[in-house]
Amino acid sequence: MAPTDAATRLVVSYPADLSDWGRMQLERPEFRAFLRKTHESAEPGDVWEEFVGVGCCGDALDVPLRVERVEGGPRLAAATAVEFEERAACGIEGGWLVQSEAAPD
Repeated sequence: MAPTDAATRLVVSYPADLSDWGRMQLERPEFRAFLRKTHESAEPGDVWEEFVGVGCCGDALDVPLRVERVEGGPRLAAATAVEFEERAACGIEGGWLVQSEAAPD
């Protein structure tokens, strides 16, 4: 891919039932950098199951992040701005269950 096919802006949605702690993790510059480094490209409709951590009180295991919009080309680059928006809840399970023996396999 040519350098000119880099995305200038990427908008990714997360489910409304993601905890406040999980949302805080998404907003960290390190998480945005992680997405740019682990995904070479993005197209609207792509769904990425991403682990956002469990924190001290638990949180969701894997969060389905959906690519809503890509401006510029499809290739993700270090300069691609990553933004998040909320979408409808999807029933992610998290909380203390993540850290207990009853955690899903």
